Amino acid sequence: MGPKKKPEKDLRKDYQITLQSSLVIALLVAVGLFKFNMDFGGEFVIEQIERIELEIEDIVQTEIIEVPPPPPRPPVPIEVPDDAIIDDDLLDMDAFLDMDAGFDAPPPPPPPDDDFEDEVFVVVENMPEMVGGQAALYDALRYPDMARRAGIEGRVIIQFIVDEQGRVQNPQVVRSAGAGGLDEAAVAAISQMRFTPGMQRGRPVRVQMTQPVIFRLQ
Repeated sequence: MGPKKKPEKDLRKDYQITLQSSLVIALLVAVGLFKFNMDFGGEFVIEQIERIELEIEDIVQTEIIEVPPPPPRPPVPIEVPDDAIIDDDLLDMDAFLDMDAGFDAPPPPPPPDDDFEDEVFVVVENMPEMVGGQAALYDALRYPDMARRAGIEGRVIIQFIVDEQGRVQNPQVVRSAGAGGLDEAAVAAISQMRFTPGMQRGRPVRVQMTQPVIFRLQ
């Protein structure tokens, strides 16, 4: 049995043979083409392409000059003959303006209405203030015995008017606390209070006010 051939060695030998054959064929083809051109006697002319230069000019912006309009033409004077007569009726100024007549003065403005005697205000420049504050109110408040024994508490809202002398007028219950005599006790306490009068335009006026009165057992 003979020695075995290596496949790698056979492939390398075939590759070299193929490469050499290709180079020989390519060389023969090149020589043939060169010989054919020489026999043909043709000439190869290479023309030079003319270079075109483009010049870019700067565009100058045109300045627009505004021309002022011509001045208006002066009016053409109208010539009046020297012997022309001007009608006196056209210059009768007395018919339009009587210098001897007197001018009627405008009537004086009506006097301001400062009669606040019967008016009742809700908001004024200086609102009334309770003399002694809330402490004076609760000092005058008397808790009803029946409500105290029954353990009744509540809140009463009284509406009233403070007159020009700071006295309380026409106290009314607008929110009741219910039974127990709390409403009557609140009205009695408010009626004893004095206030600084409300002022409007420097004058004392009548002002409507509301005051809550709270009953709470200690």
